[in-house]
Amino acid sequence: MRSSNPAFGRNAFSPTFGMASDTEMMTVQGVIFKTILCLLCLMLSAGWVWMQFYKSGGNVSAISPYLWGGVIGGLIIAMMTIFKPQWAPITAPLYSFVEGLVVGGLSSMFEAAYPGIVIQAVSLTFGTLFVMLTAYSTGFIKVTERFKLGVIAATGGIALFYFLSIMLSFFGISMPLVYSSTPFGILFSLFVVAIAALNLVIDFDMIEQGANRGAPKYMEWYASFALMVTLIWLYIEFLRLLSKIQSRN
Repeated sequence: MRSSNPAFGRNAFSPTFGMASDTEMMTVQGVIFKTILCLLCLMLSAGWVWMQFYKSGGNVSAISPYLWGGVIGGLIIAMMTIFKPQWAPITAPLYSFVEGLVVGGLSSMFEAAYPGIVIQAVSLTFGTLFVMLTAYSTGFIKVTERFKLGVIAATGGIALFYFLSIMLSFFGISMPLVYSSTPFGILFSLFVVAIAALNLVIDFDMIEQGANRGAPKYMEWYASFALMVTLIWLYIEFLRLLSKIQSRN
């Protein structure tokens, strides 16, 4: 069964890789180290965009080129990495750096509108990462085929909904019930956050499988890239959820 994370699709850790030698084998510790490096790359570019926003006096147009450049560039790099995992040692940190432009731009705009929201979203994101990792490590959440199927279906439904809403927005059609701060809108964001968090559990399972199967060393970077995809999604969804809650106060 594939992971709902697109980075873990296409049988990312297929046995067809063959067993690598001990010195070239993917390890969980290696994935952790490389994920930390990717997070540092993201924080570097995010912090720079954050400073540009406040230097401009909170002018959104001053950071729009970086934000949209990050969105487009991140999508291109992500596709390159998914179809060419061997490039991950270069594309994974590059993806993190480029996505930092998006994270920094969105964070600065949300922070300007809702002071204190960024530290809350960051805390919730890493808190969720720790809780999900603990739940997976202790066996509290078991990654069965049925579990995977449910998370994959829910993630696909969310992706389809977001795609349709973007397409409809070009025709002036919006979905205020979902994106507003109404109880239904907040419940929708809670649902999306929950699905994003469950994707982390599937990611952990796929990483462990890769290490057990003796995947090549470069797959550590690929696994780090996949985790970054989920973590960035989770962080952005926390920003949306918190903004809805704070707008009701």
